[in-house]
This record gives sequence, C-alpha cells and structure tokens, in this order.
Amino acid sequence: MKMFYSLCSFGLISLLLTAPTAVVYAKEGAGVSADKIKLGSVLALRGRARSLGVGMRQGLEAAFSGVTVKGKTIEVVFENDGYEPDLAVKATNKLIKENIFLMIGNVGTPTAKVTLPVLAKQQVPAVGFFTGAGLLRPGPGPVINYRASYVQETEAVINAALDHGLKPTEVCAYVQNDAYGMAGLTGIKLALEKANADSELLNKLTNMISMTGDNPPRNKVGPVGVYKRNTREINPGYESLKNWEQTNNSKCRLVVTVGAYDNISQMIRLANKTNTENWIFSAVSFTGANVLKEKLVGFGVHERVIMTQVVPLLNSDLPIVQEAKTALGTKFGFVSLEGYIVGKMTAKLLEQMPSPITRDNFVSYAKTAAFDLGGLAIDFTKNGYQGSDLVIPSYLTKEGYVQMTKTIWESITK
Repeated sequence: MKMFYSLCSFGLISLLLTAPTAVVYAKEGAGVSADKIKLGSVLALRGRARSLGVGMRQGLEAAFSGVTVKGKTIEVVFENDGYEPDLAVKATNKLIKENIFLMIGNVGTPTAKVTLPVLAKQQVPAVGFFTGAGLLRPGPGPVINYRASYVQETEAVINAALDHGLKPTEVCAYVQNDAYGMAGLTGIKLALEKANADSELLNKLTNMISMTGDNPPRNKVGPVGVYKRNTREINPGYESLKNWEQTNNSKCRLVVTVGAYDNISQMIRLANKTNTENWIFSAVSFTGANVLKEKLVGFGVHERVIMTQVVPLLNSDLPIVQEAKTALGTKFGFVSLEGYIVGKMTAKLLEQMPSPITRDNFVSYAKTAAFDLGGLAIDFTKNGYQGSDLVIPSYLTKEGYVQMTKTIWESITK
C-alpha cells in the first residue's frame, strides 16, 4: 500500500512538473516561439512593380528593427511574387507551411484577390496590405487594413474636380485591366453616381466592371482606357479615351488613373507629347509617388498631375514621420513610410493585445483598437477592418508633391 501511494505521489509530482510546460506551449499561437514572432510578406521584389515591394519591405524592416514585443523580437520572412497572382499563391502556401503568425504588407490587388481565400482558410490574419481594394473591406477571413480605400481616394479627387466646374462626362479613367483597376473604377463610378451622372454613363461603367476573364476587351466601351498588367502597353488605352471624346463630343478634362508607376508614367508622357491634350491626370497612392515623380520629371512633366496620398506628406512634422525619416534615411519615401506605419501599428497591436499571443486574440483586439501613432490617428472602432481614413490630394511640382489647394485647383481647371 505504501508503495502504491509512493507511485501515485511520484506520478502526481511528475504531472505537476510537466503540465505547466504543456499548457504554455498549447497557449502559444502559430508562429510564436519563446523569443520570436514570425511574420510573412509576399510582394513584388522583382519586375515592373519592384519599387513598391522594395519600399514596403524597407519600411517594415525599419519599423521592426530592435523592437521587442512581450519579450519577443519580430521577424518578417519576405517572398517575391513579381506582382503575379500565380506566384503569390505559391509564396503564400510556402509561408503558411513555415508557420507564420500573420501576413503583413503584401503588395497588390490581383495578388490579394487570390491569396486572401488561402489565408482565410487557415485563419491567418492579413495585416496592412498595400491596396485600397474593396475586396479587403471587409475581406474573407481576418483582415486588418491600415490605409484608406480606393473609393475614398478617387472620390476625394472627383468631388473636388466637380466642385471646380468639371462635368461628370468630363471625368475619364485609365486603369489596369484586372481586379486592381476595377476596384478603382468602382470608386470612380460611385463618385459619379453621387454626382447624379447620366444613367447611360453609369451603365457603361457597370458593364465594364462586371466583365470577367483574363484581360477582357474593355477598351472603347466607355470613358475608360485599360492596359494589361506588367506591360508598357499604352496606345490602346489612349485610343479608347480619344474614341470616347470623339463619339460623345466631350473632353476628358480629368483622367483618373489606377495603375502602377511604370505604365502610368508612359501614358502621361504620351498625352503630353502630343501637345494636343490638356488633360489633368490623377493617380491613386498605389501607383508609387516617388518613382512616378522621378519618371515624369525625367520626361519633362511636372504639372497637371494629382496624386492622392494615404500617409502624411513627407515634409510633415508629425512624430511618426520624423521617426520614419530618421530610421529610413535615404530610403525614406511614400511607400516606405507606409511600410513603416504598418509595422509600427502592428507592433503596437501586438504589445497591447491581451496574452497569450494567438491569432484569435490579436484579431479580436485589433478590431476594437484605437490609439495615437506618433500623431497619426488609428481607429478600428468604426468598422473593425480599417484603421485610417486619411486621404491627402497632392500636386506634382519639380521639387516634389505639395498639398492641393483651392488656388491650384482653380489654376488647372480654368
């Protein structure tokens, strides 16, 4: 009997000694170890959209450098997708197998369209993706956005243009012929709808948006020109806009572009080269403000170009901007600043969330979080999936971008 009690006591002691370790291990989420939180990021590190992926990577790396959260460092594993959906899916599956905690800072709408369902199936959070598409607002599975939407960006420019005398029929678009371009075109349509645009015009836009397939024939259908992703193909889209002007006896006074810097810069160059167009161009933030400026100034273009920004302007005195400027040095720009903000936002969410660090706990906390990030308001309480509504229309000059003013609008619309 004494031996029986001794064995029982020994077994109980062994259980008590080993149980805490087992419990702690069970509570740790995927991608979380004793000293590290492992994140993943799939973006364009090569190819025609390379500057966007590299900028986001630089910002994230600077944001997480030397940072510890609950005693753990943050590691990001980066994978290149060349801004191509097929490669994005492969890279996403690879990182999921490597047991990442969440996916952060991915670049692009066409790539997000195919990877979000993959992430959702595994309940891997998608955080701070570099896209304003509606498919992330809300998205399938746990999605936490930093930036304002393309609807908000395009609406800000179109509303201001209409306020300064442009007619809905004078608003045209030049967009990438994929999910990204259609996300932007949806925003354009909504803005024109609110402005009581003609139903025939709105129907043309609706029909274009509803087309399916790879690179469908959207040119010469409405006040829109399109181009194929990852190409410099500009003539068909340009001719589509000229066709709209001729057949409708109208003028494209404002051309809202939704594309990547390499193609958009070529399109603006062509329109200026003809010396017959007097189009005002606008571009959404995804285009890549810094590299677009470099290309356009190189082409001798430094006016009549509007760029919407979803981060503060680079000359802002906000602490988060000054902090990023110091951390990034020569790599400081609009895209790297967004990467930095996304990184710092994520680090703060991880630090403030209740323990243990699990995906469910992170998402549950993030959806109700609101805080100041170096002078920048982050507030998820309004909808649970987007932290910022900041949209700043800026204007291209030789020196860089300045905030749009009433005077600038009046000078380019008279």
